[in-house]
Amino acid sequence: MATVLLIIIYIAFIGLGIPDSLFGTAWPAIYMEFNLPVSAANYVTFLISGGTIISSLLSARLINRYGTAKITAVSTTITAAALLGFSYSNGIFWLCLCAIPLGLGAGAIDSALNNYIALHYKAMHMNFLHCFYGIGVSLSPYLMSLALSVNANWRNGYRIIFWFQAGIAIVTIISIPLWKKVKHASSVQENSSVTLGFFQLIKMVRTVCLIFMGSCAMEYTCGGWGSTFLVNAKGVMVDTAAQMITFYYMGMALGRFLSGVFANKLTSWQLVRIGQMIVLAAIVLLLLPVPSFVSGIALFLIGLGNGPIFPNMLHLTPQNFGTDISQSVISIQMAASYFSIMLAPMLFGFIAQIIGVTLFPYYLMVLFLIMMAGTILLKWKIKNNAYSNFRS
Repeated sequence: MATVLLIIIYIAFIGLGIPDSLFGTAWPAIYMEFNLPVSAANYVTFLISGGTIISSLLSARLINRYGTAKITAVSTTITAAALLGFSYSNGIFWLCLCAIPLGLGAGAIDSALNNYIALHYKAMHMNFLHCFYGIGVSLSPYLMSLALSVNANWRNGYRIIFWFQAGIAIVTIISIPLWKKVKHASSVQENSSVTLGFFQLIKMVRTVCLIFMGSCAMEYTCGGWGSTFLVNAKGVMVDTAAQMITFYYMGMALGRFLSGVFANKLTSWQLVRIGQMIVLAAIVLLLLPVPSFVSGIALFLIGLGNGPIFPNMLHLTPQNFGTDISQSVISIQMAASYFSIMLAPMLFGFIAQIIGVTLFPYYLMVLFLIMMAGTILLKWKIKNNAYSNFRS
């Protein structure tokens, strides 16, 4: 039963990843069809991330009341409906309207499943879980690129992805009774979690949040603006750029898969450091005046290195902060992550509009430095038992 449930959780995480890479891939075709400025993408991404932040902050209370199973099923269904709405949008207003449920659906399921795996499974499974997320974010731009290659029909791309998401939603609904039957060896149960005050949590986790914010900001800036960078700065065709972004997401999935494979031999902190070194090398490569295909390789390496950072830091949460408050801490970490997801691509959108997309690699370097600052500070606090002192 536990194995079957784990497979279902993996499938649900494919569904979490599917919507995240769609909009950025389709945006070059969307803004040209609607005759919008390139920075108009900010309105949609702002609402998606805003909805996700709200649902992430509420997730601890929602999960304590309704349980992980129901939250997962409802959230996946909401995101499927939002994707269908995107395919019928006829302007920026409808895109923004559909962005709200898409964001609300993503935040709760993300927090719920991450905490569930962190409590009940090994680091290997957390990495594999996010590898399946990588499958989702790799699948959708590939399918969108096929749709874009036929008269730039981004609407059909959204409709195709909707059917995938709807199928996953059905699986999560059918599996609700299974969650009650699964008994874990761990003594930690969902109803044993403690919900702390917002400001108390912020004081505790503000340092680790820098890591999540820097990593997620890089991930979504690459996903949201990588295609536009390749088209406008490197002269790549729209459908080709979508395919190259697919390889970026494949790099992220591969990084998480390899992290899961080596999780029994290396610690989570070692995997994080290796990933950070790969990201640094890739950004330096992207800064060089290289041909477009080399820029595609650099984006692949950014995905490869950045991919393992998020899941390994999540899996360290119960160890760093305690199992009883892990759901509340993860909720704040997810909210901080989506706050950066909301602001970082939006800020670069303004930069791209005013100055140009050629600053894309320099922007990624700034985000990398934010992540490294958080890493150094967190390691120092752990070494000095700062979190133990805080709780006492």
